[in-house]
Amino acid sequence: MTATVTPLDRLMKPRSVAIIGASADIDKLTGRPLAYLEKLGYRDKIYLVNPRYRTIGDRPCYPDATSLPEAPDVAIVLVGASRVIETIGQLRAIGAGTAIVLASGFGESGEEGQRQQRALKEAAGPMRLLGPNTIGLINITDGIALSASAALVGADFVAGSIALISQSGGILGSLLSRAQAQGIGFSKLIATGNECDLGVADFIGYCANDAATKVIALYLEGLRDPAHFERAVIAARHAGKPVVAFKVGRSESGAQSAASHTGALAGSDAAYDALFKRLGIIRAERYSDLLDMPMALSCAPALAGRRLAVVTSTGGAASLLADAAGVAGFAMPAPDAATAARLKALDIAGATLDRNPIDVTLAGVKSDYFRTIIDSLIDSPSYDAIAVVLGSSALNNPETVGRPLREGAARSAKPVMGFVSPDAPDLVRRLNMAGVPTFASPEGCLVALDALWRSAQGSLPEAMAAPALPAVGADIQALLRPGPLNEAESKALFATFGVPVTREVAAPTAEAAETAATGFAGNVVVKVLSRDVLHKSEAGGVAVNVAPGDVADTCAKMATTFTQATGKSPEGFLVQELVAGGVELILGLKRDPQLGPAILLGAGGIAAELFKDTTLRLAPVSPGEARAMIDELKSAPLLKGYRGRPVADQAALVDAIVAFSTMALALGDRLVEAEINPLFVLPEGRGVVAADGVVIIATP
Repeated sequence: MTATVTPLDRLMKPRSVAIIGASADIDKLTGRPLAYLEKLGYRDKIYLVNPRYRTIGDRPCYPDATSLPEAPDVAIVLVGASRVIETIGQLRAIGAGTAIVLASGFGESGEEGQRQQRALKEAAGPMRLLGPNTIGLINITDGIALSASAALVGADFVAGSIALISQSGGILGSLLSRAQAQGIGFSKLIATGNECDLGVADFIGYCANDAATKVIALYLEGLRDPAHFERAVIAARHAGKPVVAFKVGRSESGAQSAASHTGALAGSDAAYDALFKRLGIIRAERYSDLLDMPMALSCAPALAGRRLAVVTSTGGAASLLADAAGVAGFAMPAPDAATAARLKALDIAGATLDRNPIDVTLAGVKSDYFRTIIDSLIDSPSYDAIAVVLGSSALNNPETVGRPLREGAARSAKPVMGFVSPDAPDLVRRLNMAGVPTFASPEGCLVALDALWRSAQGSLPEAMAAPALPAVGADIQALLRPGPLNEAESKALFATFGVPVTREVAAPTAEAAETAATGFAGNVVVKVLSRDVLHKSEAGGVAVNVAPGDVADTCAKMATTFTQATGKSPEGFLVQELVAGGVELILGLKRDPQLGPAILLGAGGIAAELFKDTTLRLAPVSPGEARAMIDELKSAPLLKGYRGRPVADQAALVDAIVAFSTMALALGDRLVEAEINPLFVLPEGRGVVAADGVVIIATP
């Protein structure tokens, strides 16, 4: 049976390419695509379109797309923005498979550009588009360059097994040049541009099935279709392909919101972090990580543990590696007795062979010594990975250490990598091209090891089925008044979705509040009720441990203080039970404009924003994810019996997180923001209780 050829197959491996707007000047954008195709040895059909030429070189040139002898698999559209839509219409009419639109001035340029981009998509019809505002793509595996980028001029493409998909064409060129200098090879290079049609997710899905690709690296600015992205990443992960992502825009997480602590703590970047955790995407924290991590993942064996051996002839460089290892959470144990004896038998004068780092000093810079040491560490049960320092002596004699390093890495089932201490980019490049992950910084070495560890430990993500959501009945509809709700209304909403709340009574006057207080056993908490002021404690609107007989007087004083501080009068008062003996957490919801509702869990109370001990997941949150959220908190030991404290009811906390997540999904876009702070987690068997609440309902 013949396999179906998809539009992406036609784009990535075209049997015919049309260059619309081609020219003979290879120094111009319009002349580069033909030059690049010829440089890489493309041997299938190339059609040139430009009404100003009859021929370019020895190739015929056609006046327009409708004059082509056949419908091309892909057309590279080089005409200006004003002529793009007409050209795309012609390509659609002749049945072209795909088109790459390089022109800018579309969705990135404002409202009129967005309108033009919609018109462009409409003109294409069923024909698939890459761009606009893209530099195109390079299929290095098959020697096909569909680009006009100046970044490819003089490029010496290194074939490899990393697919790089970037939403920025400039960044793709930047990473290509850096990778070339380091000897890092790619299988595919794709710039998605404005993504008016084809986007990051489409190419992740393609690379998931690409035999030449082992690792997928992403440069992301944002996601237009998160659900499609999730499906594509899950497919890639199940195909055994790690995904590494660098997401630009991290400073967005510093945006503040006056509505709730959650608004300040759960910025857009935190929502992306939650998405990456769910899908097992390895996040590149630094720009350089987007090369270091995929490079190691593409050629090093899996990492079974976090015990590192360092071999060196220079103590200073070894100290840098050891320090970076400690910061990254890797251990550096001394050699076991058998390994130490094998190393000491080398009898290198002045060398330190029974400790870690294993320092041979300059006296031991001999290939036979390094070969024996690397072999010994590969055989040792004490180590999971080996890092070899290449010191200044490697500048004059690179093979003294380079050859045993390459030989050891080739036969080892453990990662064996190099750290080149002097500035020797050629040495780094040669070792990387030989399949030995090699780095110019100690941090790069440890970042790569950490990526190997995370890749080996992460479980495969599964597509989450939509949970059964409760009906939003009349009782809930009655609570959904647009704008902020007061605390009593907020907690009533939480309770309808199964989140336990404090026992409380709303009272219109100070006297009614005191009467209500007599119904509680013991002292109470008294608060003002206000839809206008959500942070009541900062305005003197909360009193704790109030005797029932003092409630009326407390309310009167509180109302005066509150009005002076805010210029607002209380709507009434809330009398609630006094909760003690629990761990205070914050449970919140922030609706991310791209990724949807994000659920935040963290250390709570009035210092929630000060400590910023939080974790985030996207809704729906499963019970397993809820348990992982609890374990990720630095304050998690307080829930687990820290220093004699009672063990907290973590099972009830899991239920509350899941219920809160269900509420977020059930109410959809109507629920803008929600927060419980504090959520008291009581000792095991006593549950949890929401002691305060904030809700903001969308205005229709």
